[in-house]
Formats: sequence, C-alpha cells, structure tokens
Amino acid sequence: MIVLGIDPGLANTGYGVVARRGGRLVALDGGVIETLPEAPAERRLADLHAALAAVLEQHAPGAVALEDLYFGQNVRSAFAVGQARGVAMLAAGQSGIGCFSYTPQQVKAAVCGSGRAPKEQVSWMVKTLLSLAEEPARDHASDALAVAICHCNHAPVARALAEATR
Repeated sequence: MIVLGIDPGLANTGYGVVARRGGRLVALDGGVIETLPEAPAERRLADLHAALAAVLEQHAPGAVALEDLYFGQNVRSAFAVGQARGVAMLAAGQSGIGCFSYTPQQVKAAVCGSGRAPKEQVSWMVKTLLSLAEEPARDHASDALAVAICHCNHAPVARALAEATR
C-alpha cells in the first residue's frame, strides 16, 4: 500500500509518500510545494494542482490522505486552506484515487498516542516510525508524512470493519 499524505495550504502544501513494506512503514518521498505569494490565487492553485498531479503520477499511490481543515481564528487563512484542499482532491479524483480525511487530532493520536501532541513530538515520531536519519526539515512535510502514517495504520482496520458489517 502506498499513501500520499497531504497537509494542504495555499502558500505551502506539505506532501509525504509512505509505503507499507513487510509490516514496516517506509518514506518514499516528502517535501513542500510552495506557491508564489505575489501570484494571483488562481495561478497559485493551478501551480499546486500541477505539482500534486506530478507527485501522483510519479508514485501512483493507492490512496490520498488529507488533513481536515482546522478552522481557527483566521477565516481568510481557512478559506485558502480549503481551496488548496479542494485542488488536492481534484488532482486525486482526476487520477482515480480515493481521498480520506483525518482531523489534526486523529493524526496526532495515530502518530503520538495523544491528539494534543505538540508539533515537535509529531516530527520526532515521524522520524522514528519511518526510520528516517533525521526529522523532516519542514513542519508541513512532517505533518503530511504523519497524515500518510495515520491512513496506513487506519485503513486496514476500517477495511476489516467494513467487511464485518456486510
């Protein structure tokens, strides 16, 4: 199973590609897609779409896992994140790949055991769980890898529950 995890944002979208191999999770790729702040929103979204489509084509994941929108104090920021999230879902849909959403609390609980874990703990656990030489350099990449880990660990349980209820 290969999963593309995405931490959406208009300025910075984190992505992380994780595979399950022999019972272990392995990072295949990860990074941050940046858009130019001076570019109009439609150009930034088009650039984000093209970059995500390239990652999808390169890795051919079986699923895309997205972090749900966290609606904090900044409404303008929430709208931009929502637009980036929609672009990610569009790219996945055009590739015929299903999308799965997880709240930040679900991701933190899956990776750290607590839905209130600080970013530093998430980054350290991502490094540990994926046997990386060092923590991801950027928070957005670390968060995207954490979303992918969350789905890798959640998907088999969800599949088993779905089959049991049939």
